[in-house]
Parts: sequence; C-alpha cells; structure tokens
Amino acid sequence: MKPLLPPVTVNGVTISAERIAAEAQNHPAPKGKPGLAWKAAARALALREILLQEARARGLDPDPVEVAPGQWEVEDEALIRQLLDGAIDPETPDEGALRALYEAHPERFRAPSLFEAAHILFPAAAGDLAARAIARDAAMQILAELRKSPRSFAKLAAQHSACSSRENGGILGQLSSGDTVPEFEAALATMEEGAISEPVESRYGFHLIRLDARARGEVLPFEAVLPHLREAREKAAWVAASRAFIAGLVARADVSGVSLAEQGADA
Repeated sequence: MKPLLPPVTVNGVTISAERIAAEAQNHPAPKGKPGLAWKAAARALALREILLQEARARGLDPDPVEVAPGQWEVEDEALIRQLLDGAIDPETPDEGALRALYEAHPERFRAPSLFEAAHILFPAAAGDLAARAIARDAAMQILAELRKSPRSFAKLAAQHSACSSRENGGILGQLSSGDTVPEFEAALATMEEGAISEPVESRYGFHLIRLDARARGEVLPFEAVLPHLREAREKAAWVAASRAFIAGLVARADVSGVSLAEQGADA
C-alpha cells in the first residue's frame, strides 16, 4: 500500500489532491517517476495560491483582458497579472550603460550575413539511429569523391541528394539567418568560401555543404540596436524584480506539504 501524500496547505488553505493530480498533467516527468510531476504541480499550485492570496489582500478585483483573438484571461490569471503589474517596478535601463555594452562588443550587433551555398542531403529520421549511421557513411563516401574532384559536386548532388535542389546541382541560392536549420547555419558561419564541409548532422539527416560566397553583415550603429537592447534589458529587469517580489511572498507564507525552496523565484 502506497503511503499517503501529506496535504498541501498555504496559509491554512488546503490544495486538494485532485487539483494537484489534474495539474500534474502539465508537468512532464521521466518515465517511472510520477512523483516528480506531482511535486512540480504541487509547487505550481502553492505558488499560485500565494499570489492569489496577496492579490485579494490588496483588494484587487479581477479585470480580465483579451490575450489573443477571442481568448480571455480567467479571473485568477487576471488577478495575478494585476498584482504583478502593480507591485513590480523594474529599474529603467540607463542609455549610458546600454551604450557601454554595445561599445564593448560591437561585433555582436551585425546585420544578418548572406550566404550562397549548395548541399547534398542524405536523409535519415531524427530518431532512427540505424538510418543515421547509414546516411553518415554514405555522406563520407561521397565526401571522399569530392575531395578528389570538387567540380563533381553538381553531378553528385543530382545523383545522391534527397533535396529538390538536386535538380539545380544542389544550389540553394542566397541564404540569410533563419533560412536554414540552426545546425546548417552554424556550419555556414564557420566555413571558408569555396570549402566543402564534413557531414553536418541536422534533423533531416546529413548534409555536405559547399559555401560559394559570403557577405558578412555590417556592424549596426548604436541607434539601430538601441530599441532591441532596451527591450532586452527591460525584460531582464522585470524578471529580476518579479523573482525578488515572489521570493519575498514565499518567505512570509506558511506552506506545508511541499517545499518551495526550488521554485520560490518562479512565476
């Protein structure tokens, strides 16, 4: 017989086991360890209860807003949002500090680079290890041929690539940031013009990539990146302030049945 789990209470308010079990569906856990999902759900509900109690103690009335077309907050969501909006006053980013950040690493603030590239795709499903091994071996064999005869790239792409670009010798045309999967883009960023890559693994399989040309993005002026820097700092400041506020509420709350030590700063 399984031991009974202790009741979860927040300042004398009990969170039912049924609510925790329902919430646990939103907290995936490793197979065979459902207790982790239960603990995560209990923490989430306890923290939610702490925030709702604080909102009610401040006399807030729920004023739901539309968060997407036809989708409105429920009253508890509205109360928590209103509480955080009223209680949190994050520090306003200082433009001088943002300029110093920019001037310390201007190379981080470039316009997207442009690439002209071609590839040969050897397909394999992401979870099929056997197919992945076969695809990689095939890519290595073709790479050996390309090292002997780089000019045969178009012919080999037409013969072996699983991408529709094979009809054009593997040529993909002009690419910029976001046009390809991250693994492909990362390989392009490190290649020299005219080079052919080692097999590059992606969710689609393995690629042999030829970089034909690169136009590196220019460093953007501070005025162009200032809005993005300010937005990023404002978000970070809000997160830091909200964590501190919630941690203070947790420290003052009387919680039993679950520990909020690991989640006290999570909204």
